[in-house]
Amino acid sequence: MKQGITAAPAAWLQLVGGLFGYGVAVALMIHSGLGLGPWDAFHVGLHQITGLTVGTVSILVGVGIVAWTMLLSIRPGAGTLANMVLVGVFMDLTIPWVPDAPHWSWGVAYYLAAIVLAGFSTGMYIGAGLGKGPRDGLMLGLSQHTGWPAGRVRTLIEASVLVAGWLLGGSIGVGTVLFTFGIGPTVQWGLRIFGVVTDPRPLPGYAMRTPSSASSSSR
Repeated sequence: MKQGITAAPAAWLQLVGGLFGYGVAVALMIHSGLGLGPWDAFHVGLHQITGLTVGTVSILVGVGIVAWTMLLSIRPGAGTLANMVLVGVFMDLTIPWVPDAPHWSWGVAYYLAAIVLAGFSTGMYIGAGLGKGPRDGLMLGLSQHTGWPAGRVRTLIEASVLVAGWLLGGSIGVGTVLFTFGIGPTVQWGLRIFGVVTDPRPLPGYAMRTPSSASSSSR
């Protein structure tokens, strides 16, 4: 499949659909009241400090990550730039429309639905073949420059972002644990559905946004 602006319209529709689904998943996590995944806790913490919308913060963080990965000789593709912008846009569009979970049981339902939707959506937009997400590029670049396995790099990135998000006031809770342990298997499932991988074994490097190991075969 061609990458970039010359890709087939169906590929772009699949990419946008996946990014929209991921935006909805983040909105469900935010309104669950059970805490957020590492990157989203970081984004919400910055939102609380700056007053910018969560989506705008996500976009600006993505810009910084893309600039960093370019210094690491990882060039962004059209799908990378679309990922960087559209997830933030879709977050801002959907967050106001999702009601707060009225009870912790509803919060759990929100979170489980969000994890499944995030995994499916990740497989959907990566399966479009238009490039990995900014955070996946960061993992790849650091892995190449340090010589460390992608899984170790991803874990260190996620742990650092989680601590930063907590220090900034981002919501950390039982949902953070659910996301940490649930996102890998659901992303693997999503990637299989869209034909990105066929190996049922877990892929290395899953932790938050997208699996860069699958992207290079990848938030």
